[in-house]
Amino acid sequence: MLGFMYLNRSKAIFLTLLILTIQCRTVLAAIEFDEECPSLTNASSLQQSQLIQRLTHVCRYDRLERPIDLQCQTGRLITRIIAEYSEAGERLPVKVKARIYIYYMQNLNSDLLQFKMQALLQLSFLDSRLAYQQYAPARKENILGQKHLSERLWLPHIFFANERESGILGTDEKDVLTSISPEGRIIISTRLQATLYCWMNFKKFPFDEQFCSTILESWMYNTTELVLEWEENSPISFNPDLRLTEYNMQRFWINESAVNSDGVNLRHGAFSGNYSSLSFTMNLNREIGFYLMDYFLPSMMIVAISWVSFWLQADASPPRIMLGTSTMLSFITLSSSQSKTLPKVSYIKVSEVWFLGCTFFIFGSLVEFAFVNTIWRRKENIELKKVNSKYIIKSTLTPRPSRRQMGLNNQSRTRSCSSLDNIVSSTESVANGNTNQSFNNYLTVHNLPIITTQSVDGTSEHIINLENKDSNGLNPGGENTTFTTMTPQEIAMWIDRQNMRLTSILNGQHFGNLAKVHGIVTYKLSPFEQRAFAGAIKNGLPNVFRRIRSNVFIVAPPFVIGYLVYNMVEARHHHLTRKNPAEFANDE
Repeated sequence: MLGFMYLNRSKAIFLTLLILTIQCRTVLAAIEFDEECPSLTNASSLQQSQLIQRLTHVCRYDRLERPIDLQCQTGRLITRIIAEYSEAGERLPVKVKARIYIYYMQNLNSDLLQFKMQALLQLSFLDSRLAYQQYAPARKENILGQKHLSERLWLPHIFFANERESGILGTDEKDVLTSISPEGRIIISTRLQATLYCWMNFKKFPFDEQFCSTILESWMYNTTELVLEWEENSPISFNPDLRLTEYNMQRFWINESAVNSDGVNLRHGAFSGNYSSLSFTMNLNREIGFYLMDYFLPSMMIVAISWVSFWLQADASPPRIMLGTSTMLSFITLSSSQSKTLPKVSYIKVSEVWFLGCTFFIFGSLVEFAFVNTIWRRKENIELKKVNSKYIIKSTLTPRPSRRQMGLNNQSRTRSCSSLDNIVSSTESVANGNTNQSFNNYLTVHNLPIITTQSVDGTSEHIINLENKDSNGLNPGGENTTFTTMTPQEIAMWIDRQNMRLTSILNGQHFGNLAKVHGIVTYKLSPFEQRAFAGAIKNGLPNVFRRIRSNVFIVAPPFVIGYLVYNMVEARHHHLTRKNPAEFANDE
């Protein structure tokens, strides 16, 4: 069975060779006897334009037909035909090699999701119909021309798949260079400018990295007729002076693939099939220096300014309101100026998390002012079990009726009076049920149980028994009824002092006294007792030379080694970034 299949394949190849040989000899015979077809017998004496006109004459060259090798030379016919056809008798595709040199690249446009670049696109392929070494062996140089020469030749239709706008550079005449070698190697070099689409992910903005690709695809011919390949040596190269202000290119890589086009995905018009594709992707990291100086540091300063209101008195409403609202508006303006350059996306970015955090602190300072100002304007004192955060916040937020009800169940009262002489009158008022006193609170007396005694003359008077408690502060019944009274102003100032600690200045202290350091004895001298420059010349200069002499062999070697390594690395970097003349030997 295998022998039969091999015999049939051999017959098919033989018949194909026979038919092509007959066609080739027929074409040559027709050319020899066609009077309108110009001859190439004296091609060595022809000018370049004359040689191109004869090589591209309609009797020899069809620019709508892709290259095929049909040169009927003895000893070469079978080899060339076998190279152009596969074992199944199918015609092999044309291989087009590509190379890109990037002159200039603009920063990514985050709002429009695109970037611009100016580059040199070089396409190279073999068209043996234009080989003139057999007609003019003495002509060794390449034939060079511009756009008018490329218009006479078959060219592969290549386009940028992710382009939004592109064009060929040039003023008087478009910058298109065409080169034809004696072997028929055609090189098309085009200087172009393109605006390309790049999908970006801003979840980590401004600490993000982007991956932007440039995609080349065949427009007219599928993979059975044309295959795109990258050049083996330096397929992608960049201008050594190329710099990006906002991004830093970490690396790049190339890829070769095939893109499917069918009736649903009309990627290539009305044609269907697999189309060859080339792409190279750049990894760009965003530089955060601009955002650090223009966004993060100003936002931290604005938040710190909003905390200045903690040092103002609670009843200073105009300055505290002005600080809170102005800092809030300033921060919103700063954030909106940064968000204008970004697209409107649905996910949360790092910059938005920072925005929410700063807004929370600024808004918290406004809420804190409203809270302490409300407490400051209260007229009644607040009873506390202990002076700490738990009981102060609880007593402040607890409704007044429940506290009054709790106070009626106690057997003692806490009152404030202006002097000790008014203690008796104060307790009498409490016994009579009058709790609304109009005196100022200057002295607070705690735990005043009321005891009624009978004097010898039959009159009753009220005295204060300060010993009617055990050692633990409990009443004889075992109930702890110790309370402390704080004025609303004291509570408001206490809340402000607690907020000061959040701003790194604890309780109004200055830098240098923020922490309590134990075990250190400090001494202070008056400026008149100090001699700042005592012995500066007599003892200072000799001491400097002594220290240099003792440490020179410790400090100098690392500096010398570091300098040598730096020079070596700089020289190597300069050598690697130079253009290699061998890579441009065929570019004429």
